[in-house]
Amino acid sequence: MSSKVFADTAVHIAAKETFFQTYQEVRKVQGLNSLEQLWAAYYTYLGNDIFATGLLFFCLHELMYFGRSLPWFIIDRIPYFRKYKIQDAKLPSNREQWECLKSVLISHFMVEAFPIWFFHPVCEKIGISYEVPFPSLKTIALQVSIFFLLEDAWHYWFHRGLHYGSFYKYIHKQHHRYAAPFGLAAEYAHPIEVMLLGFGTVGIPIVWCYFTRNLHLFTICIWITLRLYQAVDAHSGYEFPWSLHHFLPIWAGADHHDEHHHHFIGNYASSFRMWDFFLDTEAGNTAKLNRERKAKLKGEKKAKLKE
Repeated sequence: MSSKVFADTAVHIAAKETFFQTYQEVRKVQGLNSLEQLWAAYYTYLGNDIFATGLLFFCLHELMYFGRSLPWFIIDRIPYFRKYKIQDAKLPSNREQWECLKSVLISHFMVEAFPIWFFHPVCEKIGISYEVPFPSLKTIALQVSIFFLLEDAWHYWFHRGLHYGSFYKYIHKQHHRYAAPFGLAAEYAHPIEVMLLGFGTVGIPIVWCYFTRNLHLFTICIWITLRLYQAVDAHSGYEFPWSLHHFLPIWAGADHHDEHHHHFIGNYASSFRMWDFFLDTEAGNTAKLNRERKAKLKGEKKAKLKE
């Protein structure tokens, strides 16, 4: 099976004995930057696009998830950072980290791996491109921004729904095992929740491409990388003076999601604060006081109207 990674059908490069040799051949193609050359050499060398895409996405997911979780594991063991811990009296033990790691790995290999390895046929079916050259940075930035907004809405409503009755008891309760979250716990969840909320990350780009016929696999890689960083950071349990929400007020961050785990209700959105703000589902003592103040003012207003 040969790769169709080159947009220009006149370009054809046969895979060499080693990846480096293939890469040297790809470098002869004009108009490709270094990243595009590596991408083209990777698909050309493997020669099986289904396997290449599956391997790429599985390794990307594992590298980004555990690579971003590791710094938080280290920080948890350094006393200096304790002053930045939101729930400073609750540090995850080695046993909790180990139990969480085992559960997450089982989920990755038993739940998430299967659809990842069959993602490429879906790409070909709906027109997700994996050819070179890549789209412009402007196009990538625009599409990733849209995905963040759409995923945030999806996450808010389905996450909020998982807090009702049997949905919480039999599905979402697993994720709330840790009232003081830590980075590795971002994907510690019931398989149904993994698939349901995970659709916001993977399914939204698919639906987007189905209607627009305009999406590149590299853009999805950027989107998944950023989404994983956001998810792990939101569960880190740390609030720093340089945290992103100090510069981008609508950004949620760890302080927003930590309140959700601490109070078991409210702050349902993933990346932004708008849904919780406008729908009055913010969590925490400050939000509680604001709701009480609003209720008091509303009661006083009604009382005056009766007079």
